[in-house]
Amino acid sequence: MFKSYFIIAYRNLLRSKSFSLINITGLVLGIGCCMLICLWIYNEVSYDKFHKNKDYLYQAWNRGTFDNKLQCWNVVPDPLAAALKDEYAGIKNTCRTDIRWFVTAVGEKKLSTKALVVDPSFLSMFSFPLVKGNRETVLNDVLSIVITEKMAKKMFGTADPMDQIITIDKDQFKVTGVLKDLPLNSTFNFEYLLPWKYYAYLSGNEDASWKNNSVNVFVQLTPNTTAAAINQQIRDVTKKHTGDKEDTEVFLHPMSKWHLYSNFENGVISGGRIEIVRLFGIIASFILLIACINFMNLSTARSEKRAKEVGIRKAVGAQKKSLILQFLLESLMVVTIAGILALIAVFLLLPVFNLLINQELVLPYGNWIFWATLVGFILLTGLLAGSYPAFFLSSFHPAGIFRRTFKKGHGTINHRKVLVVLQFCIAITLIISTVIVVRQLEHARNRNAGFSGDLLMYHWNNPTLNNNFGALKNELLSTGIATSVTRTASQLTEPFSSSTSVKWRGKDPNDNTDFERGAQDEGLITTAGLQLLQGRDLDLARYPADSTAVIINESAMKAMGFTHPIGEVVHEFETDYHVVGVFGDYIFGSPYEHTHPMIIVGAKNMFFNIIHMKLAAGGDVVKQVQAAEKLFNKYNPDYPFEYHFVNKDYELKFVDMSIVARLTTLFAVLTVLISCLGLFGLASYMAEERIKEIGIRKVLGASVVRIISLLTKDFLVLVGIALLIAAPIAWYAMHQWLQRYAYRTMIDWWVFVATGLLMILISLLTTGYHACKAALMNPVKSLKSD
Repeated sequence: MFKSYFIIAYRNLLRSKSFSLINITGLVLGIGCCMLICLWIYNEVSYDKFHKNKDYLYQAWNRGTFDNKLQCWNVVPDPLAAALKDEYAGIKNTCRTDIRWFVTAVGEKKLSTKALVVDPSFLSMFSFPLVKGNRETVLNDVLSIVITEKMAKKMFGTADPMDQIITIDKDQFKVTGVLKDLPLNSTFNFEYLLPWKYYAYLSGNEDASWKNNSVNVFVQLTPNTTAAAINQQIRDVTKKHTGDKEDTEVFLHPMSKWHLYSNFENGVISGGRIEIVRLFGIIASFILLIACINFMNLSTARSEKRAKEVGIRKAVGAQKKSLILQFLLESLMVVTIAGILALIAVFLLLPVFNLLINQELVLPYGNWIFWATLVGFILLTGLLAGSYPAFFLSSFHPAGIFRRTFKKGHGTINHRKVLVVLQFCIAITLIISTVIVVRQLEHARNRNAGFSGDLLMYHWNNPTLNNNFGALKNELLSTGIATSVTRTASQLTEPFSSSTSVKWRGKDPNDNTDFERGAQDEGLITTAGLQLLQGRDLDLARYPADSTAVIINESAMKAMGFTHPIGEVVHEFETDYHVVGVFGDYIFGSPYEHTHPMIIVGAKNMFFNIIHMKLAAGGDVVKQVQAAEKLFNKYNPDYPFEYHFVNKDYELKFVDMSIVARLTTLFAVLTVLISCLGLFGLASYMAEERIKEIGIRKVLGASVVRIISLLTKDFLVLVGIALLIAAPIAWYAMHQWLQRYAYRTMIDWWVFVATGLLMILISLLTTGYHACKAALMNPVKSLKSD
């Protein structure tokens, strides 16, 4: 029986080649898109799941009031780690971490590499397997280093890296351990580990201030302890140690939510990447649904060609359930073919898709769960796509079939129209949403950054450069390579730290504003092209008293309630700073959010991490960079010249949104393509079904334009109905999405009009081919069979 079903299915595929091709192509596109999206979603939801202690691991966050709203941030005071472990019984372990970039050298080989500076407890809390070394002791020595296999290969090739020496800033580190390469779905991203002791040594002292939020602290709870209970206990730990009423609260953020739930609103989780995951999950479902609707519509549209087959089978005793089984098997056969072709397409297109999303997804061929899921997915799709046609075709009555009265009811036509409207509702909603996503991205990109990133270059500082900075700066300026040079605590587009301990005259005792904090020596406003609103820039060379001076941004001036803050005293960390200048807000955080208050202090004895330089305008940038390289090599011979442009760093703030925009555009186009494939097939069937009617109309004098209008108007009406339904849905969905951003674009009316006109044009072109073909056919040819 099953053999005969498959033979019949195979013959039907060959008999209707064009319809089979449309069906299979639509399903290949739908299933292929779903596979790609599901691979990405699986990668997103699997982040950090490989840690054995994942259910007990948390990160300590701060929560405080800013701009009359509860804000949350993930950097905390250094002493918090020890206090949590020592003072709360439910906390098993804690660990401090900080990301640093260093130049690592082995012999003549020098590379800029990414370090994670950690407490020794890091390797017992997190499951990063050691290939070599003892996890209990590898980070005990201040000059010990634990490298990944990838780092070992880069630095030592095939040689055994254990006990080898790696030089960092002239300090010689012994390799005490080798880690397996990090999984791609890990929140942590580093090339090697350094002990926290070295971080303290590098900074000159262990920063024990409870007022400076500058480190990440991770916490491991005991198995019988709940996060809710601990959160109640630790919320006022900062106040306990500072004695200040306005200090922030501390809470624990679980590892299961680090990657997907990183956004907070009014002190509670409000989303994050999970919103993107949900968005593309919905898009995948819609694309598959559209492909299945195509299959349903085309299968039921050709019902007359299968009607006699059904009538004969029923007349000779076939039961309805056997017919349903037959049609379901036919659907499964088509979907299986499409699934195999989709898998091949995904294999071929995955490298391109990875470029689009800037990730390294792979097909898990060796995972039986992948194959089981794929088979289940194909079966489910086959049942979804084939169920309606199977029940519809098997419901024909033999008597009605042979009397040719089975088509008199209009229910099938209405169902088909509903499905077409549903298809185009989804397609139009996706197109409108895509346009608004792209507009939001461009809106943020076109926002005034507040600084001049063109020709603004920076280089990481090190002890050698720092000692030679005066001579280096003089030569950069005297040779005309740069017009301004300054040292700062961090790169321009990233704040150095945050502080809630800033006090000023007239401050409300309940004001808990969090200030972003930076530091510089001199000339930042000129170098970065910031707008000077009041006063002057810091200049330690001309004004030695600027070691206790501060410049503030416009948002800080407003937060303090000043209109003319020059000369006002700002108190922080037991130091009184006098305000000497106010600069315009510039974007150092998210370009989609308001700029936070910022203070930049003059720090005479501080080790600055960054050297910023403004290249001279009008010169050849390539030659300027080459000339700068010679000078850096002259004063910093032991380290490679590794420069960065600030505008390139600034562009990184748009990466995630750019990926979303690219993917929504891609999948919106594919959704329209799949919908048009179905419309093309239906138009072909309708033209074929009405070919004799068209012939008669032509004989009676109907014009070609009239016939084309007759064949296309029904489809255009359906697209128009879909537009009327989709427009308010898209407006509401995108309005809600835009509320996430303080700096957002407008939803303009023309987006809906343009989308509607575009879809009508596409529909007209799709159906017009068959309409023109039918209208231009010789009536004699179309009527001769009767």
